[in-house]
Parts: sequence; C-alpha cells; structure tokens
Amino acid sequence: MIKVLNARLTSSFTLEIDFSDHTHGVFDASAYLANRSGPLLDKLHEPAYFKRFFIDTGALCWPNGLEISPDRLHELCAVSATA
Repeated sequence: MIKVLNARLTSSFTLEIDFSDHTHGVFDASAYLANRSGPLLDKLHEPAYFKRFFIDTGALCWPNGLEISPDRLHELCAVSATA
C-alpha cells in the first residue's frame, strides 16, 4: 500500500509529493478541480483553503473532511523515481 510521506506547496494549486514507494510526484490540483465540484471540493477552489492540506495516515486531507487516497493521488501525479 502506497502512502503519502510528505507534501509541499509549490504554487497556489500545485503540490510536490513524496510517496512511500520511493517515488516523487507533482499534483496539479487546478487540473483536477477544473471539472469537479461538490460540497467538499468547492472549498479547494480557494487558494487560502487549498494550502491548509495535511497528511493523515498516509492520505492527503483538508479540514472539511476531504481525503484523496494515496493510490488515487499516485495515479493523478506526474510521478518520477527518487534517488
């Protein structure tokens, strides 16, 4: 099972993510959010709220209860191997 180990905000809606399988990914949330909406996702369209992300039990989360699983996040990222 892949887990998110670390995430860093690199722009308003872009995160660099380190995964437990020794890969590194870039998550472009603006592309992910472009055609998605809903009670939990709508807040993420605000840069100030988006940057409130945190990691809980290996998943990327926000205070409103939204969680993106590590496996799904790994699929969404442009992933490369780490040294």
